[in-house]
Amino acid sequence: MANELLPAVRIEPKGAEYSVIWLHGLGADGHDFKPIVSDLNFRNKAKTRFIFPHAPAQSVTINNGYVMPAWYDIHGIGEEYEQDEAGVRLSEQRIKALIDYEASQGIAFDKMLIAGFSQGGAIALHTALRFAEKLAGILALSTYLPLHESIAKERSETNRSIPIMMMHGEYDPVVPIRLAEMSKQHLFEQDYSVQWQTYPMEHSVCPPQIDNISQWFDKILN
Repeated sequence: MANELLPAVRIEPKGAEYSVIWLHGLGADGHDFKPIVSDLNFRNKAKTRFIFPHAPAQSVTINNGYVMPAWYDIHGIGEEYEQDEAGVRLSEQRIKALIDYEASQGIAFDKMLIAGFSQGGAIALHTALRFAEKLAGILALSTYLPLHESIAKERSETNRSIPIMMMHGEYDPVVPIRLAEMSKQHLFEQDYSVQWQTYPMEHSVCPPQIDNISQWFDKILN
């Protein structure tokens, strides 16, 4: 059910004032990005709660119907393929439930950052741009904007100026950089401000990128 909280890996500091909800990629789980926290270095890290939810398992068409953790089904990578709109919107509701839960625990909406890698980054972008309350920012790693044609009608006016950081590998064979660049352009056309950084890597995360994430968190989570 969309209104039930997803199970998640949590890093819980005492007296948390900020929350980062970080979504994993296709076939991974919430443990995937937990190790990155120890490598991050920003001023309010000791006051930041990290939530790494587990996506439910489902059949994924692009992987021959194999059942794996997934935020939505994928028929193919590229704008020419049919998108799993129902799956994207169901995950949106699940992430909204997590955001609302964090608010119920005393974290202000504008101190919550939504992050995601690959398929998780797609849901991070989709959800945060439509969320009614002002959020702190979006970190979109090796990903793209799904359902971009609907953003003009569905976007939240409150989050029109939300900080967006997109990072991508120049040699990514899974989510081609051209797809990320197209998504960046779609966001520019809707007057969003997007920071863009590329790295000489494939579909992964690299140490210089972690340093850049730390610097960006230092600006956003303050």
